[in-house]
Amino acid sequence: MMTKPGRLPAIDVLRGLVIALMALDHVRDFFAPTPFNPLDLTQTSVGWFFTRWMTHLCAPTFVLLAGVSGFLRAQKFDRPAMARYLLSRGAMLVVLELTWINFSWQFGFESIMLQVIWVLGVGMMSLAGLIFLPRPLILLIAAALLLPHNLLDQFHHPDPSLWMKLWHQGGWIPLGEHFGIFVLYPLMPWIGLMAAGYGIGPLFLKSPAERQRGLWIASVGLLLLFLALRSGNWYGDPEPWTMQAGGWMLSLMSFLKVHKYPPSVLYLCVTLSISFALLAFMDQRVKGEVPVLSLFGSHPLFFYCVHVALIHALGWITMQTLYGGQVQFDGGKQIVPAGYHASLLMCYAAWFVVLVLMYGITHRWAIWRRQPG
Repeated sequence: MMTKPGRLPAIDVLRGLVIALMALDHVRDFFAPTPFNPLDLTQTSVGWFFTRWMTHLCAPTFVLLAGVSGFLRAQKFDRPAMARYLLSRGAMLVVLELTWINFSWQFGFESIMLQVIWVLGVGMMSLAGLIFLPRPLILLIAAALLLPHNLLDQFHHPDPSLWMKLWHQGGWIPLGEHFGIFVLYPLMPWIGLMAAGYGIGPLFLKSPAERQRGLWIASVGLLLLFLALRSGNWYGDPEPWTMQAGGWMLSLMSFLKVHKYPPSVLYLCVTLSISFALLAFMDQRVKGEVPVLSLFGSHPLFFYCVHVALIHALGWITMQTLYGGQVQFDGGKQIVPAGYHASLLMCYAAWFVVLVLMYGITHRWAIWRRQPG
């Protein structure tokens, strides 16, 4: 049974949740930078590991829901109008990434980083062409971009071609002696994921019971696929997991440590399994707005554009006030001011403050947007 498309409260709530988690990851960057990768099992702790790992949900959920939202919006417009919207919206996101978003991260332009806003923009522009194809073909293209992309891992090279950097491997693109572009989010899997989101769009037009059943089936199916492939290190991630001498928790962390840059098949399986389960649960339980999360989830671009600059500024002020200087990185080595040490307590306290401030700012923005004229 199909219904007329409308705004599903659960989508905004899930998007708001992952936006809040995204803010945690960015707070960690500016308020509690560590001299080690929080996912490095030889140096991390359980707290640091899972603080970083749970933010893996953010990018896959954003990109998938962008595809779903594209499908729902397409039910109200003809294809040429929808294609024009996707092209203009995507181009705007790419320009934002190249300008304001990069400035917010650096308070300057020492380099250009291509991250999630970039792939959302390019994904939308790609979807502008894909929507003219039959939906089964869109799903086939999505599968062709997602499932076999780890086969390209064997072609990774210390100095890959420009195409390989942009499409699959990522990496540094020098544009001068001290300036260049760093591709954190290569295009191949992310375009595939947005196409997949568009392809599963009809699920969100079904009755609530059918929709929730479909979401639970997708969640369980992806989880079983992850467990099956990961258990024997069969396929889907370039780094195999191993039993750890430090005990079951370290072994579990090794099992869960999957690659985000670029996103492996297993990374997408486990994160999307969780996202589908959360969406099914919220779709069943949430019948209206949820304070804070619904607000964040209904204004995701505004939140993103404001929160990085806010966190960066507050982090700079905090470091100067407490330690008289900033944490610096030189050749991969961390240089810290006297008295500084990375603190999970500081990280979570700052996260709470940032969410309170962003609630106030986003609430005012929402009120302004509703004003006539």
